[in-house]
Amino acid sequence: MAGKPNIILIITDQQRADTIHALGASWMKTPALDRLVREGFAFTNCFVTSPVCVASRASLFTGKYPHADAVFTNFHPWQPTWVRWLADAGYHCVNIGKMHINPYDAPGGFHQRFVVENKDRPLFLEEHDRAFHDEWDKALHARKLVKPSRYTRFTADPDAYRAALGSFAWDLDEDMHSDNFVGDNAIWWLEERKATSPLFLQIGFPGPHPPYDPTPRHLAAYENADVPLPEFSPSEIAAQPPSHAELRRNMIRNNYDSVAWQERPPREALLRMRRHYAANVSMIDEKVGELMEALGRKGYLDDAIVIFTSDHADTLGDHGHIQKWTMYDATLRVPLVLWSKGRFKPGRSDALVQLIDIAPTILEAAGVPVPADWEACSLAPILAGTKAATRDKVYAELARDHIQSGAEYIVMQRDARWKIVYYLGEPYGELYDLQSDPGEKRNLWNDRASAETRERLLRELFEWSMRGALRARMPSQRRPQQPMLI
Repeated sequence: MAGKPNIILIITDQQRADTIHALGASWMKTPALDRLVREGFAFTNCFVTSPVCVASRASLFTGKYPHADAVFTNFHPWQPTWVRWLADAGYHCVNIGKMHINPYDAPGGFHQRFVVENKDRPLFLEEHDRAFHDEWDKALHARKLVKPSRYTRFTADPDAYRAALGSFAWDLDEDMHSDNFVGDNAIWWLEERKATSPLFLQIGFPGPHPPYDPTPRHLAAYENADVPLPEFSPSEIAAQPPSHAELRRNMIRNNYDSVAWQERPPREALLRMRRHYAANVSMIDEKVGELMEALGRKGYLDDAIVIFTSDHADTLGDHGHIQKWTMYDATLRVPLVLWSKGRFKPGRSDALVQLIDIAPTILEAAGVPVPADWEACSLAPILAGTKAATRDKVYAELARDHIQSGAEYIVMQRDARWKIVYYLGEPYGELYDLQSDPGEKRNLWNDRASAETRERLLRELFEWSMRGALRARMPSQRRPQQPMLI
C-alpha cells in the first residue's frame, strides 16, 4: 500500500497487559479493544523501558533507553524528537491528552496540543512549583466543579479514604471524568477538522492510573465480576531486596495518587480495588470504540495504522506492592496492538518486544529515516511475517526518586527464561527462573545452584550497559536507507 498512512497512537497510563478480554482476561469487558485484537496484530510480550511515566514516554518518543536520554524520573525535563520529523515529512501532528512532556506545555514537535495531565496532580500553586492548569482543569472550573483529589476525599471521610486503596466511584458529571474528557475532545477535534494532510494523532488517556475512579455506570458492570486477586506470602516478601521494603513504606506513609496502601490489605479491599481498575479500563475501551467510529466516518481509517498501548502497568497488590517502581512483569508488561485495514495481516506474536520499538515502526511506515544510534527495533519484520522476533532480550532502568528512594540505580534484563535485576552498589539483587516460576515469587539471587547463571547474566547485563553508554556518546545520525513499508 503506497502513500503515507494516518497514524493514531493511543496511550493509556498504567494499564496492565492482562486487561483485554480477547487476550485471555475473561473477566474484562473490552469490546473495542477486542475488535482491535481480532482485526489487528497483538504483541503479548511488550515490555517498557522504565516503570515510571516520564522515563518510559521519553524512551518511546526518542527511540532510546533511559541511560541514553538521561531521563529516569518523572521530574527530568524532556521533549520528543521524532514527532517533528513526522511534521517535516508532511504530517499534521496533534496531541490530545496526556504526554507527560516536561515542562507539561512544551510543544514537543506537535502542531497542536490539548494537554491533560495526572488525575490527582496537586494544583495549589503555593504548594507545588510544578502546578499546572490543563484543559481539563479549565473545563472543570468553567462548570464550577471541584476536581476530586486526595485532599477532598480525605477531608470528607478519612477512614473511608484509608480503606479504599485508591478506589473511588466518579461522582461528578460523567463527561467530566478525565478519560471521557480526553476521548470526547479527540472526537470533537476529528469531527471539526478538514483533512488536508496525513495525520499523526497521539491520544493520551490519564487512566487507569490511580485514583481508580470509574463512573458508576461502568463500575456496575463489575459488581459481581470474578477478578483474580493477588497472592503473596511472608516468605516472598522477606526475599525481596531491602529497597522494596522502603518503597512499600513510602507508599503506605504518603498515599501517592490517592492510594492509601496497606502492609496486608484485606482481600475484600483488593477485590474492590481491582474491580474499580477493570471498570476504568472498560470506560477507556468505550471511548476507543467511539474514536474508531469517528475515524471511520471521517475517512481516516481507509489508510491508517492505529496503535494501542500503555506507558507501564500496575502491580495492583502483586508481590505486596502497589502502582509501579518495581521490575516485576506486572509492572513492565503492557498491551500492544496494531490495527490497519491492509498494511499487514491480523495476527499475534509472543516475541519479546519493547515499547520503544513503536518509534521506528512509525517512522518506517511514514517513509522517515530511522537514526543509526537508536536501540529500538522496528516491528515491521514481525508484522510482515519475515521474522518471528527482532530481539531476544528486553531491558528496563530505574533511578532513585522521592518514591523509589531505596536504590540509587536499578537495571533489569529479561529473556524468555531468565530475569535478572541489578542494584548498583548493593550486594543484593533479583533472579527469577521464569520457566519454573512465571509469577516471580522465588528470588534465586542467593541460591547456590543458580550462582553460575547469575554471574553469566550479570556479565551480559554489564556488556549491554557498556555498549549502551558507548552508543549514547556517538553523534546522532539519520540512517540513509530505504524504510521497510508496512
